[in-house]
Amino acid sequence: MSEVRVDPVCGRRIILAAERLARPNDFLGLHTQARNFCPFCRGNEDSTPRSLYAFNDASGKWLIRVVPNKFPAFSRDCPEGRLTGGLYESYGGYGMHEVVIETPDHSGRFETLPEWHAAEIIRTYAGRARFLLAQKGIEFVMTFRNYGCNAGASLSHPHSQIVAMTQLPMRVRQEMDGAASYFSKTGRCVFCDMAKTEFSEGKRLVAENAAFAAFTPYASRFSFELCLVPKMHASRFEDISASDAALLAALLQDILRKLYYSLDGVSYNMVIHTLPRSRGGEASYHWHMEIFPKITKAAGFEWGTGVYINTVSPERAAGILRTGQKFSI
Repeated sequence: MSEVRVDPVCGRRIILAAERLARPNDFLGLHTQARNFCPFCRGNEDSTPRSLYAFNDASGKWLIRVVPNKFPAFSRDCPEGRLTGGLYESYGGYGMHEVVIETPDHSGRFETLPEWHAAEIIRTYAGRARFLLAQKGIEFVMTFRNYGCNAGASLSHPHSQIVAMTQLPMRVRQEMDGAASYFSKTGRCVFCDMAKTEFSEGKRLVAENAAFAAFTPYASRFSFELCLVPKMHASRFEDISASDAALLAALLQDILRKLYYSLDGVSYNMVIHTLPRSRGGEASYHWHMEIFPKITKAAGFEWGTGVYINTVSPERAAGILRTGQKFSI
C-alpha cells in the first residue's frame, strides 16, 4: 500500500510505494569510464583556468585547487539585473562558477581521503563561499558535488562545484518560507525540531558525532536520501568553525562509505543549503547538507505532478545504512 507524507519544512508531498520496487527493468546503470587525459590531474594545470585558490603540501605541490569553471552556469561577463519584464521575464546570468579539485589522486574518493584532507575541503568550501558572498550583487552561494555519470558528473576526478548567483533559487526560498511559517507558529526552528524527533525516535537516524547528525528525512523524495544537520542551531554554513569543519568532514566520510558499500558505488548528488546574504531568517533557518543517491529516475508522474514516488521507506533505508547491509539496486 502507498502512503502520502508531507515535508514539514515546505509542505512538499511524497508518496511511499514499496511495491513499485519490484517493477521489471530493462535498463542497467552505466559505470563511469576512465579517460586517457584528465585536466584535473596534477601536471595538467595548463588545461584549466588559473587557480583562484590552492592548498599546498610542504613541498609546494597543490593538494586542493579552486579554478573557474570553463563552462559556467553563471559568469561575471553576463549583465546584472532584469533583462525583460511583462509576461516573459528574464534576468542576466551574472554570477561566478568555480570548481574545487579535491585531490591530485584521480582515482580517489572523498571518503577515502585522510581525515585532515577531507576537513580542508570543507574549510575550502566555506572560505570560497565567504569570498563569493562578499562580491557585488551576489545573494546566494550553492556548493554541490556530483559523483558518477548517473548524477551528471562529466569527469570522474574527485571535484565539487560552487555557484554564486544573484537570485535566490525557488527550492531554497520554499525552505525559508516554510521555516519562517513554522517559527511564527511555534517560536522554534523546524530543522532543530526535526533533528530532535530523529534523535528520540532513532529509526531514521543513520550516524552522528558531537556536532552533526545524518538521517533519512521523514518525507524523503528519493530512496536513501540523506540530510546532514548541525546539532546546534546555525543558519550559515560559511561561518562553520575549523573544528566543526573537521567533524562535518568525518561524518560525511562515514556516510559516503556507507552509501558506497550498501549501494555498490552508486552515483549521488550532494548539495549545501545556507542562508542567503541579505535575507533575515537567522532564527528560523538552519543550514544543512542533502545527499541524493541516483537509484531511480523521475518519470512521467513525478514530472507531471511534482510529487515524488519513493520505493524505499526512509526507515528501511536508514536501517540498511546503519547496519551495513547490502541493497540490490
